[in-house]
Amino acid sequence: MAVDKNRLKFLEVLMEVILRQDVDGLGLEGDIVNVAKGYARNYLIPKGTALEASPQNIKALELQFKKIEVRRSKAKDDAEKLREKIEEMVLTFSVKAGEEGKLYGSITTMDIASYLERQGIVIDRRKIIIEKPIKSLGEFEFPVKIYPEVIGSLKVIVVAEKEKEG
Repeated sequence: MAVDKNRLKFLEVLMEVILRQDVDGLGLEGDIVNVAKGYARNYLIPKGTALEASPQNIKALELQFKKIEVRRSKAKDDAEKLREKIEEMVLTFSVKAGEEGKLYGSITTMDIASYLERQGIVIDRRKIIIEKPIKSLGEFEFPVKIYPEVIGSLKVIVVAEKEKEG
């Protein structure tokens, strides 16, 4: 019987919500998900990101489902186009480096995102997956999560900055 009480306590802290927009790590627009009550009431619902999954909200969702599917499809198509664009690119960083090819700093996801932005491609730096910042010269390839199920590959080349003779 103790297990059932614990299960009930666990269920009391969860709440079903309908996502009104895509939320990383949680779901896509139109999904019905279980989240902590505090997360729903203090963050998702006030921000307009989710609605409580009441019977009337679920009915309204069913009526809007076609529109949601069209938006999801368009977003996925846009993500596929962006992936193709990214995979064709090669980002070259010219940086100061020491004798053994060690950088006098590092190249981070923020540097890569700002480089892409200068090229007209806006990607959240958190979607660029780098285990740790680049601290040496060479060629690197990183996955980029553009959209759920759409992951591109980004090629980065780091070369030594040429010394100016003067």
